[in-house]
Amino acid sequence: MTTSFVRIGGVPHHVVVEGSGPVCVLSPGLGMAWYDWDAVAALLAPHRTVVRFDRPGLGLSAPARVLPSLTGEADRIRGVLDACGLKGPATVVGHSLAGFHCEAFARLHPARTQGLVLVDSSVEEDARPRPAPALRTGATRACALVLSAAGMPNAFGPLLRRASVRLSRTGGGDPAPYDLVRKAYGTSRSLRAVFDEHATYLDEAAQLIYVRRQFRLPAGLPVTVLAAGADDRWLTRQRGLAGLLGAEFRCSPDAGHLVMLDRPQDVAEAVLDQAA
Repeated sequence: MTTSFVRIGGVPHHVVVEGSGPVCVLSPGLGMAWYDWDAVAALLAPHRTVVRFDRPGLGLSAPARVLPSLTGEADRIRGVLDACGLKGPATVVGHSLAGFHCEAFARLHPARTQGLVLVDSSVEEDARPRPAPALRTGATRACALVLSAAGMPNAFGPLLRRASVRLSRTGGGDPAPYDLVRKAYGTSRSLRAVFDEHATYLDEAAQLIYVRRQFRLPAGLPVTVLAAGADDRWLTRQRGLAGLLGAEFRCSPDAGHLVMLDRPQDVAEAVLDQAA
């Protein structure tokens, strides 16, 4: 396993690379960190070169210089691969919000895409650009600044992370070591990053609808949608996403939203089966 910091857009990004073979990128959901993929990476590393990274402000990466955007996040995946010297095509795996990013990567960088796996991906069928983006993000950042000045990240960040993970699983708590959780979530940079991702979530969803209209997925690209839980309404939306993308649909009925923690083997099989 190699852990390093690579500079992308002037921002140091924390990157972990392990294993050997075809390249697979694991991108976590909103506000999450590289170690949330630990169990999946362990299953994939004997068969794949597994790349994990933290988006700006999250995990161990430095704070962002600009707000998140869909094309910016797709380019970030490419930048991580380039910085690691991995120029060939990769399978991109996106959980939740990162499902937007990985789908956009596949559409905008088809020559760099070997496969696409969406793990309980976010779905926003009718997203529209929202008015006054500067006002909204300014208010969000002001709120983060006030909370940071009051010491909230250090006092409550790790506890909120732990609670969020527990609520997003079907069983068990947060398996991440507490010292890593504190390093990742006990800081003002992580609070700002989480707020920024929340503030721009629907904007990225609307951008994805536009990208879908302008850029097709590569012909013959294997795509898998892996949904979690047994809620009929959610599974209907996930099946709709699979239909839209021409993807194979799979379900982990015993998993919560954090499928990579509840059923890491299902995620690993979805990746490995694309090459079967």
